[in-house]
Amino acid sequence: MKDKSILIKNIYYMLSYAFQALTQSNYEDVAKEKFEDLHNLFAAVLAKGIGHQLKQGLYREYLNRQEDISVMRGKINMPGTIRNRLERKRVLTCEYDELSENNQLNQILKTTVMILLRHADVKPEYKDDLKKKMLFFSNVDTLEPSSIKWSSIRFQRNNQTYRMLVSICQLIIEGMLITTEKGGYKLASFVDVQRMSRLYEKFILEYYYRKFPSFTVSASQIPWALDNGVGTMLPVMQSDITIQKKETVLIIDAKYYAQTTQAQYDKHTLHSSNLYQIFTYVKNKDAEFGEKPHVVSGLLLYAKTEEEIQPDNSYLMSGNRISVRTLDLNREFAEIAKQLNEIVEEHFGVTAA
Repeated sequence: MKDKSILIKNIYYMLSYAFQALTQSNYEDVAKEKFEDLHNLFAAVLAKGIGHQLKQGLYREYLNRQEDISVMRGKINMPGTIRNRLERKRVLTCEYDELSENNQLNQILKTTVMILLRHADVKPEYKDDLKKKMLFFSNVDTLEPSSIKWSSIRFQRNNQTYRMLVSICQLIIEGMLITTEKGGYKLASFVDVQRMSRLYEKFILEYYYRKFPSFTVSASQIPWALDNGVGTMLPVMQSDITIQKKETVLIIDAKYYAQTTQAQYDKHTLHSSNLYQIFTYVKNKDAEFGEKPHVVSGLLLYAKTEEEIQPDNSYLMSGNRISVRTLDLNREFAEIAKQLNEIVEEHFGVTAA
C-alpha cells in the first residue's frame, strides 16, 4: 500500500520548484510537516505565505470612488451634484482615487482562505492561523469564485510577491472546487488532472533548469522545417522541456494522464497523438542542424499511474531515438530526483550539479 502522505509531500516539492518562493526560509516549517491530505497542505502554505506578505504590507492600488460629501475632493461629478441640489441636499458628488487594500489580488486570497476555513478536513491549528491572518483583511471583500478571470490578472513590480500565492489560489479554486447541487461549494480531495498536468510540466522544467545550470533548459518553440519558407496557418510547435548541451538535444513532453496507455481488445498501445507529436518535434528540430554533426532525441515522460502495464520503451525512428518512460511521483523525493537525473545522464553522460 502506497503512502498517500508521500504523494502529497511531493506536490509540495513540485510547487517548490514551480514557485521558487517556497524554498525561502519562512517555509521551512511547512516542508518538515507530514500531510495526509491536500487541504491541510494548501492551508499551511497559504498561512505562511500570507503571513510573510503581511510583514511586507498588503498590496494596495488606486481605486475610483464616487461619494456625496460636504467638501470637494478629487473632481465634481456634475449630474450627481445637480441631482443633490434639486433634492436640496447641501453636498457635492465627487469622484476621486483612493489607495485601497480592497483589490482583486487580496480578494482572491480572502476568498480562497474562506473556502478552506469552511472545509471540515482542515485541521483546527491551520484554521486558527488563517483566521488570525484574516483579521488584517477586514476591509477586503470576497468574490464569487466562478467570476474570477485568472487570465486577466497582471503582475508588476509592486505586486510580484503575490504571484505564487495567487497561483496556489487558482490551483485550489479551479482544480479542487466543486459546485454542489444546492449551488454551494466544496473542495475535492484531489486536484483535477488538467491542473496537475500543468504543475507536473512546470516542475520538470524548473527541476532541470536549476539542477543542470550548464545546460540550456527551456520550453522553447521549434520552427517547422519548410522547403519554401511559407508557414501560413501552421500551428506553433511549443515544447514542454527542451534540454540542450552543444549539439545534443533532448525534447521532453511531460504527460500527466489518468491512464498512460490506450487499450483496445485487451491490447495496450501508446497514445498515438502523443507519439506523433514528439516525433514531429524531434524531426523538425533535427532539420535545424542541417549537415552539422548533432544528436536530437525525444522522450514522452508520463506520470506513473496504478495501471499494471507501464510504458518503458525506446525506439529508433528515422535515425532519432524516441523513448517512453514513467516518473513515479509516489516515492520519496530523493528517488524522484534520481529518476530525473538518470534521464539526463543517459542522454548526455553528465551528472547533476
